[in-house]
Amino acid sequence: MALSLESQGVSVAKTAWREPGVACDLFIHHPPSTIHALAQRIVADQPYDAIVQPVSTRRKKLLISDMDSTMITVECIDELADFVGKKREVAEITDRAMNGELDFEAALTERVALLADLPQSALQECYDERVNMMPGAAALLQAALKQEMYCVLVSGGFTFFTSRVRAELGFHADFSNTLEIQHGMLTGRVIPPILGKEAKLATLQKTCADLNISPDEVIAIGDGANDLPMLLAAGLGVAYHAKPIVRAQANAQLNHCGLDALIYCL
Repeated sequence: MALSLESQGVSVAKTAWREPGVACDLFIHHPPSTIHALAQRIVADQPYDAIVQPVSTRRKKLLISDMDSTMITVECIDELADFVGKKREVAEITDRAMNGELDFEAALTERVALLADLPQSALQECYDERVNMMPGAAALLQAALKQEMYCVLVSGGFTFFTSRVRAELGFHADFSNTLEIQHGMLTGRVIPPILGKEAKLATLQKTCADLNISPDEVIAIGDGANDLPMLLAAGLGVAYHAKPIVRAQANAQLNHCGLDALIYCL
């Protein structure tokens, strides 16, 4: 990477291996905005990731993250739809919504309607059998908590799942949507208001205000279009194995590594 940068006229002032053969810091006297695109072009056909950030705000105080396909390996709503034989139909809507092709709130309402009359017990069954933590998620949270960072899980998914992922990984707080349940069955409705992309951004802003910190001191992680406002507001907004629309706009991306690679960015 250093040689590739220097061949483009970028002077690398210092190289420091954080972990030999695994993670390396390159210190460069250029604004991050001028290096980001170049770094992404260099690694585009390589099996590793490069993240550019200012040294002055490298140490973060808040970690805020999406849940589905970010902290966990699945989209919970797609898995729930499998219980009623509609996984393919729902997954297609999910994919389009996460790529910014559909209005998130409308798409969520449409998908949840297909879950009407699903027994409440299916939620726990889904969590037990299908929800797995993303590789590196536990290590990242452990490192963040060791550095006394405040950690928030914010999701367009459902409180049943975010509350359990929060407890399992150690997040301080979780914010998400609540499925309406009556007589032990899902009604096919979400209790308003729906938490979408603007609510994710508002959660970041309010948490910063509560902690009396700057957005520059935030690392935000997500994979879908509804995460973009939150990612763009953070000092380090990471598109994690994300949709093309997210990778194109976020100021950092992980396309190969697990979440634990972000430990080196904190």
